[in-house]
Amino acid sequence: MRLVECHKLGMLALMENPPRPTFQPAGAGMLLAATTAASVGAGALVGWAAGNLGYGILGGAIVGVPAGVIAVYFRYRESLS
Repeated sequence: MRLVECHKLGMLALMENPPRPTFQPAGAGMLLAATTAASVGAGALVGWAAGNLGYGILGGAIVGVPAGVIAVYFRYRESLS
């Protein structure tokens, strides 16, 4: 019975861990702001269609802030762990 040997040293480089992604605070802030602004805009449209723009903006902000936090978490979860 013959044992299988690794005879190509180039194969060993494939086993290294990839570099850890970096966290970019400016990118995270822009993603949070953009997601929140989009949600506030959508809420404003819904509120305007329903007849009360203020409540639509408020509802969009209430939904948008957690949505922005979740978007930042999913985008940067490799860096945060």
